[in-house]
Amino acid sequence: MGVCMQDSSNDSTGNSGKGGLSTKWAEIIVGVIIFLLGLLVIVDSVRVGIGWAPDGPRAGYFPFYIGLFICVCSAWIVLTTFFSKKPDTSAFVGPGKFKLVLSVLFPAMAFVIAIYFVGIYVASAFFIGIFMRWLGKFGLSKILPVSLLTPTIMFLLFEIWFLVPLPKGPLEAMFGY
Repeated sequence: MGVCMQDSSNDSTGNSGKGGLSTKWAEIIVGVIIFLLGLLVIVDSVRVGIGWAPDGPRAGYFPFYIGLFICVCSAWIVLTTFFSKKPDTSAFVGPGKFKLVLSVLFPAMAFVIAIYFVGIYVASAFFIGIFMRWLGKFGLSKILPVSLLTPTIMFLLFEIWFLVPLPKGPLEAMFGY
């Protein structure tokens, strides 16, 4: 089973089409991943119970059907894409565009890891500030208010008004949260 590739000149999106993953195979891979996630939902729903209890549906009743729906839809996408008479064999993403994706992916992964150590609000302040400087080329006069006010407003919204606790770190612990 190979990966379809197409040789063409640059198109309007900047994808060269030379090498790389074709759109057809990208759709199939994502469809299979989503199918497996739906299968995970089904298996866990069966574990907690999908039937009816004396007081109503068990905890897995609705998630089971959502997982089933996800599996059916993703299987449909995989099968129709795989057996298509006119598959899209153009490059899914060119090397230049892939570098842009990675320039967001790796910092986002660092952000998620930082949440564990410093909490979501401090990590968000740094994430917003770094992105504003790195990709937006903004000055400190714009970075500081936005990167500090956004997490502060989110803290007030979630923690104070809606009473929804989000991951907190040592800074919030200093203030008693």
